[in-house]
Amino acid sequence: MRETALATDAEIDRAKQDPEFRQQLLAQNLDRLLGALTKLRGAKAGKAESERQIREGVDLAVKLSERLHALGGSATPSKARRG
Repeated sequence: MRETALATDAEIDRAKQDPEFRQQLLAQNLDRLLGALTKLRGAKAGKAESERQIREGVDLAVKLSERLHALGGSATPSKARRG
């Protein structure tokens, strides 16, 4: 998956039709979000802004995790599914 966009239109269309792919896409994006939150947590500049972004990111991570759970998936992608 690219670092510049969460998903292409083609990937979104495929996810709408393919539950396994949708689960993989959600898991990959959750993994990327958690990585970004970890980096942001270590950032020194703009503490108030960083804290706001972390709160928003955590809220989004919870929503992604709930969707994965509803699909019957794990909260984080396995290394075998990454790519």
